[in-house]
Amino acid sequence: MDETDLQFEGHEGTIVGRRWQRDTDGADGPSGGDPTYIALIVHGYGEHCGRYAHVARRLVDDGAVVYAVDHVGHGRSEGERALIDDIETVCEDVHLLEGLARGEHPTLPLVLIGHSMGGLIAARYAQRWGDGLACIVLSGPVIGTWAPLDGLLAADVIPDVPIDPAVLSRDPAVGQAYLDDELVWHGSFKRATLESLRHAMGNVRASGPVDDPLLWIHGEEDRLVPIAGSRIGWRDLKGRHSSAKSYPGARHEIFNETNQDEVIGDVVAFIHEHVPQPVA
Repeated sequence: MDETDLQFEGHEGTIVGRRWQRDTDGADGPSGGDPTYIALIVHGYGEHCGRYAHVARRLVDDGAVVYAVDHVGHGRSEGERALIDDIETVCEDVHLLEGLARGEHPTLPLVLIGHSMGGLIAARYAQRWGDGLACIVLSGPVIGTWAPLDGLLAADVIPDVPIDPAVLSRDPAVGQAYLDDELVWHGSFKRATLESLRHAMGNVRASGPVDDPLLWIHGEEDRLVPIAGSRIGWRDLKGRHSSAKSYPGARHEIFNETNQDEVIGDVVAFIHEHVPQPVA
């Protein structure tokens, strides 16, 4: 798998991302050297797209060319750390990424995969530009209600409560890698970011269902974004071509869970339902 950097000017400065694709000799994957679809991965709050390299590898092995960016204020992109003033403009940055990907592969169908805050972004994106997508996957999305949000915003001063790595996965190595990752934000939430999340959640509720193929997946033991709150949002968002699956015992980062092979396999199977596959 080849991994290359990319960058473009977003709404608040330079956005840095990555492209993953097959080796140039075409040895990887089931259909030679030519990709059969595009996948955009949208990461969550405080992290960066490099944490999804293993997901990208599985998708590349399946025939995808994969694109992802670090959101404004995240990872290697410009902007104040962990500050997002408006989810709508982040969606527009992702739309620029889509344009870049389609410019390089104009005939390929496109799949959108978002996790956590990225799931909220993907949900809103699907409401705005879903007609151009083959399918959308929401992993542990911040939709519906999010219990910690109102409590944090009600405080005069946002308490210093960084994300506990233990809530991410049953695999302790995942939490340790998260702590050791210098590109991850380990500080407290910023009020403007929380307000933008609340506003975007309201926009998703107000904008109604997505009739394009949509999959919601969630860990049943997710204590960071509890499944009950997301279920409320799913009732408003799901359309005629929606499906859902939850994973008993799994925590928030289901792509990094002990059953990650099952989760990623379910995503690939869903993609296969909506993206034409090459004839062997």
